Amino acid sequence: MVNERDTQYLLLTPGPLTTTSSVRAAMMQEYSTWDVDYNDIVQSIRTRLVRLVVRENTELNCYTSVLIPGSGTFAVESVIGSVIPPDGKLLVLNNGAYGARITTISRMLGIETVELAQLETELTDLSKVEQMLVEDPAISHVAMVHCETTTGMLNPAEAVGEIVRRLGRIYILDAMSSFGGIPLSMKTSGAHYLISSANKCVQGVPGFGFVIADRDILELTKDWARSHSLDLYDQWQEMETKGGKWRFTSPTHVVNAFALALEELDLEGGVQARYNRYLNNQRSLVKGMYALGFKALIDDEFQSPIITSFYYPDLSGFDFKNFYDALKKRGFVIYPGKVSHAECFRIGTIGDVHQNDIMELLNNIDEVIGGLK
Repeated sequence: MVNERDTQYLLLTPGPLTTTSSVRAAMMQEYSTWDVDYNDIVQSIRTRLVRLVVRENTELNCYTSVLIPGSGTFAVESVIGSVIPPDGKLLVLNNGAYGARITTISRMLGIETVELAQLETELTDLSKVEQMLVEDPAISHVAMVHCETTTGMLNPAEAVGEIVRRLGRIYILDAMSSFGGIPLSMKTSGAHYLISSANKCVQGVPGFGFVIADRDILELTKDWARSHSLDLYDQWQEMETKGGKWRFTSPTHVVNAFALALEELDLEGGVQARYNRYLNNQRSLVKGMYALGFKALIDDEFQSPIITSFYYPDLSGFDFKNFYDALKKRGFVIYPGKVSHAECFRIGTIGDVHQNDIMELLNNIDEVIGGLK
């Protein structure tokens, strides 16, 4: 519970999120980026990342992973800027701020880009995806955000992957906020590239992102990068041929914490067990919020267990900043809304967050809202 923690707040956000004290303590260790002990940790992380999304031992060698310094967006830009050939064309499936960000990145890099733009509350339209790919054979790559935390929408990664694979294109899946927290595999998703970050559902801290890639497809991308520091192929080759070494200075403390976070994921029972905890958190939150008079933005059918958007309540005295500040004083940090056409706020249910935390949050929301009635 919040009042028993050694941190000032419970972060109910999509990342950075609340971590265990043991993960934070792991950052107290010092490593040299050239030392074999540190590079062995990197190699172990790379192997474990692949194992999280490759079910069959016979397929492990078909995939590889690369760590990219910076936020998750750095990893996204690394992929977009490195794996699309000079004459390639990208289709972005956009129903939120992070899909829109991929479009922005791609166009700024000079990549020919088209977009299936939908409302933030609309699930990706599969028939339109297929239609666009059939009608435009120049499209070589498709990118989609799995969990669009703008709203909490969970997009149909597997269904899109089936279409993209069947029509012979390359599939880039931004699984930033789902990897490690929602069961997913490279085979079932159809992804050639899967992107995520240390500070999401694995429950590490910010500092690097990572890419899990089809090895044969990645091999083809040499010299395609549009950035030196974000060259995915060169970073992969450095790690692959030099025992886990990064090309440039890496976040050693963050890497060591992430290695422990992966161990804690295993101890919890793996991705399925963590998903079950997140799902129970989210369902308890929504049930309790409805009882308090709040309404969720997204229908349950499309809602992820990662973060939930709630409409502002119909109370004349409600002001989000005051609401936020009141909860913060009580030890809870929630998230402002990001939807363009509705007044909302968001509450995350991932990280080291459990049922008793959700119950305590709801009790405090009840008290704060009670003062407005």
